[in-house]
Amino acid sequence: MSTTPTPLASKLILRGIHVSLTPALRAALEQKAERLLRHEPRIDRIRIDLDHDRTRGQDVFVAKGHIEIGGPDLVASVSEGEAYTAIDLLIDKLDRLLRKRADTPRARRNNPTRDAEADT
Repeated sequence: MSTTPTPLASKLILRGIHVSLTPALRAALEQKAERLLRHEPRIDRIRIDLDHDRTRGQDVFVAKGHIEIGGPDLVASVSEGEAYTAIDLLIDKLDRLLRKRADTPRARRNNPTRDAEADT
């Protein structure tokens, strides 16, 4: 009996750098990443790296996200003192990038004079 992978499981790559991804942390990452696929189903792959950086004299979690999609890839990074807060902020930032990317062609289509002014 084989189970087919969900679309999220086949598109999501989670990686912990200097930190082990516990089942709770992995579940939180998967739950938050579902929001990105809800907005843009044509995403090829989402890679999220969570790094525990201790080099600055304090514990800092750096969450990095990379979304592979048709056209330019979207990349974001967030530094925070707690892992779950860093994940929340990263997903919010990636969500804003996806929305901005989706609204740009619509804005150009509805306001063609703005492009003509930018070219001159």
